[in-house]
Amino acid sequence: MNLKKGLVAIPLSTSLILGGVATTAFADDHAKPTVTTPASELRTSLDHLLSEHAYLAVETMRKGAEGAGDFEQASGALMANADDLSAAIASVYGEEAGKQFDEMWKGHIGFFVDYVKATGANDEAKKQEALDNLANYRQEFSKFLETATEERLEAGALAEGLQMHVKQLIGAFDAYVAGNYEKAYEYEREAINHMYMVSKGLSSAIVQQFPDKFENSKAVTPANDLRSNLNHLMTEHVGLAAMAMQNGIDGSEDFEASAQALANNTEDLTAAISSVYGEEAGMKFKEMWSGHIGNFVEYVKATGANDEEKKQAALDALSEYKANFSQFLETATEGRLKADALSEGLQMHVDQLVATFDSYVAEDYDTTYTNLREAYAHMLKPAAGLSGAFVDQFPDKFAGEMPTDMPKTGMGGTADQGMSLTSILLAGFAASIALAMLAVRRLGGQTK
Repeated sequence: MNLKKGLVAIPLSTSLILGGVATTAFADDHAKPTVTTPASELRTSLDHLLSEHAYLAVETMRKGAEGAGDFEQASGALMANADDLSAAIASVYGEEAGKQFDEMWKGHIGFFVDYVKATGANDEAKKQEALDNLANYRQEFSKFLETATEERLEAGALAEGLQMHVKQLIGAFDAYVAGNYEKAYEYEREAINHMYMVSKGLSSAIVQQFPDKFENSKAVTPANDLRSNLNHLMTEHVGLAAMAMQNGIDGSEDFEASAQALANNTEDLTAAISSVYGEEAGMKFKEMWSGHIGNFVEYVKATGANDEEKKQAALDALSEYKANFSQFLETATEGRLKADALSEGLQMHVDQLVATFDSYVAEDYDTTYTNLREAYAHMLKPAAGLSGAFVDQFPDKFAGEMPTDMPKTGMGGTADQGMSLTSILLAGFAASIALAMLAVRRLGGQTK
């Protein structure tokens, strides 16, 4: 198995300093919380690329174990992600540092591939050699980041975090090979979640190191935690949905486990909302969100049955969902988000997932992974829009700032606050849903 560089290349904005945000005097506007600052764009860029790395790494290792026809394209997408990460590091620390990062980062991907090969060959010595190489890598890479951040991140703590990353990816792969699919997807979700902790710590260190470049804005604030939480949930939804659809059409043994992982992504948000606003509010959200997942499932079933009529019925149901859900969010945010614009974004989400699936069925794997990466990146846009609307709607709930001095763990410092749906997210999003439900009840009363 050869990891081929550049098989999948899509245009991504990878500059961590110039993230495309319209800059203003953020340092002079502390009273008004916002999710759109140079520092929040940095954190989102790292959220995107680091979480995508974990997701693609797990899936590529799984494809390798299967001897899947799309392994080369999956590995190509993983290496394209590495190129984007290297370019991002170079945009902050210069070309030489970017090259050093690239060599070390791609090296550790190669060690995971060595582990996959050794597993296939039942070669325990080679498996241990791969693990030893990963242990050496984490020491070297931790020192690199400590030096680059001028000791704002500490090598010892970084090495511990990198070891967790290794254990999660290896754990997901070993569990998959052993047929323990539920555990495999549990590890995969943990690996994705963990990278948001890394993003939180690294973005905070970079912003502290170069405050002028980020206009003295902060990467870690309640508002940015909200945006990062939504980055996490929405991109993970796309990744898990794409793989569940592939597993469904293939009749894979791990289909049920992959579908359950996707359902768990929904349950995390539903349970959080229910815990604050009760079962009715939580169930209303779950009904709408789960409904569109069910429409994708129907599309997969119809594809397997070569039933064009039912495929179109599934697409029609998705069209109805986008209209209803867009209106729901416009009402919830008191017009801060417009239903027409939301509907366009939801249609893009539908089109991207369907195109990813259709190209996979047609065995056009280059297109599959191009579409998949685009679909993954696209979900950062609704995360930005929704979080921005919530912060504007409930500014008092997002007015505070996290401590200036982050613990030097490299794993996010206050990650326990930011990696679950915190009270900030609950108060903002669940309140929005409660408002929308009230409006729906009123509308229903008027039409009876």
